[in-house]
Amino acid sequence: MTTIRDQDRTVVLFVCVRNSGKSQIAAALARRDAPAAVEIRSAGTAPAPDVSAEAAAVVEQVGATCRGEYPKELLAADLGEAGRVVLLGGEVDVEPLLEELDRSGASRPAVERWELDEPSERGVEGLERLVLLRDDIAARVEALLADVAPR
Repeated sequence: MTTIRDQDRTVVLFVCVRNSGKSQIAAALARRDAPAAVEIRSAGTAPAPDVSAEAAAVVEQVGATCRGEYPKELLAADLGEAGRVVLLGGEVDVEPLLEELDRSGASRPAVERWELDEPSERGVEGLERLVLLRDDIAARVEALLADVAPR
């Protein structure tokens, strides 16, 4: 089990509702760029059956991959193992799981929420929407990695 208390690794956990698009994109980009001392994971509060094919396609355009990944349900234990948790979007609610973590006596991870621009609100759909989301997420991932694992 890897925890924030391990001196050699930090676990970064990306969370969205379905774990099929935004959090998979973030995780793929972070895995591509993270140093070995950072372990990247993703999960969802209500996971979909599969990773979005379109999400997988847009990360492959920039040399990252979702191959081998699948939507995973977020558990309190996942939060307890993470050093940093990133919530992608305003609809993600992890408070019940954080409260469960508190009751167990485990330490809460650092949690931040990324309010992403949602191109579909402007009528942008399909791959074009996901490219815009990917680029927004990529800039945030770069800053996050610089913070958790300065080079």
